[in-house]
Parts: sequence; C-alpha cells; structure tokens
Amino acid sequence: MSKLSEYIGSQFGDPRGIVGRVCCFFMNRINQPMYMSVVSEIGERKCSRILDVGFGNGYLIERLRPVTRAVIYGIDISEDMKEAAESRNAHAVVSGRVRLSVGDCCSLKFKDDSFDAVTSVNTVYFWEDPVKGLKEIRRVLKDGGVFYNAVYSKEWFDKTKSYTKKGFRIYEREDFIRFGREAGFSDVVIEDIVDNRSYLVKFVK
Repeated sequence: MSKLSEYIGSQFGDPRGIVGRVCCFFMNRINQPMYMSVVSEIGERKCSRILDVGFGNGYLIERLRPVTRAVIYGIDISEDMKEAAESRNAHAVVSGRVRLSVGDCCSLKFKDDSFDAVTSVNTVYFWEDPVKGLKEIRRVLKDGGVFYNAVYSKEWFDKTKSYTKKGFRIYEREDFIRFGREAGFSDVVIEDIVDNRSYLVKFVK
C-alpha cells in the first residue's frame, strides 16, 4: 500500500483539513442510496430526539431535517467536521434544532433513554470496539428505539481500491447480528439497500 493510499484511507475514519472535506464530498455522492434508506426510515417514525453518530460534514443531518420534527444531535471525532456540519446546517444550529459535538460513540455524554432513534452511515468500520459502541447506543435509546446503521458489504469492500485495506474493520452480516445480541438489543434486522453492495442493519431496543 502506498503512503498516499494509506493517508486517504485514514481520512475516511477521521476527516480533517482540505483532503477530509474532499473525501466527504465524494462520500456524500457515492453513499446516496444509504442516506436515502436512513431518511426513509426516519420519515416513517415520530421522533422528538435523534442522534447521528459520525455526522461528517452534516450531509445526512441536512437530509433528515425536512422529514422529522425532532431535535437532531450529532457526535463526530473530528473537530473539522463539526465546523463543516455546523456551517451546512447553520440556521438549524442557531435555532437549537441541530446540536453537534465532538465525541466517541464508545463513550456517549448523554443520559439513558435519551433518543427515539440513532443513525449512522459508514462509521462502524472505525469504532474501536463495536460491542461497546452498541451498548452505549442501546443505553441512550428509549425502549422501542432503533439504531439505523447503513454499511457496505464485505463483498463490496473486497472489490475496492487499496485505500480501504488499512484502518477499516470489515464485518459480515452475521457479525452485526452477534454484536447486537452481545450488546443486549432485542432484535437485529438486516435489509438490503443495494444488492451485493450495501445494507441497513436495524438494532431494535
């Protein structure tokens, strides 16, 4: 793997600077079916508070705002992305409708039973401990709440370029089911988004 490929790959897990913003720009376009799937699910729920994990440049939050009346919270490990997401959702941030912070899903700074739904697109590959992260998400979800986790399949990753070969932890469908059970979720439902490419994992509390 070249140093350039390794550097680009690192930007997906922790976007920063100009290169991080460019990577997010391309991810926003490549991941369109995944965003649409999550937005559709949220649009069918009555939510008062939603948490987006790994919000990046705030693209998903921008798409969620028109389909829900909920206050949308977000955490991301990148300070640069927080600034970008606040700029993209500026009016909603000023009004208090969108509230963003820098943080790690394995140590959430929210009270138990805080959210009706949690969302995330393509972040689980970078979590230090997926079961610990899921336990934290379950803790902050209300009873009956759902964590909507959109991911690419292992088969798709196996076909991608070298920049996904380092820093990404790639999981099978069965892994997500096992993680969900270990974290205490009552059910884990997996639905295809694009055949042989991506799917939505719904962790139900």
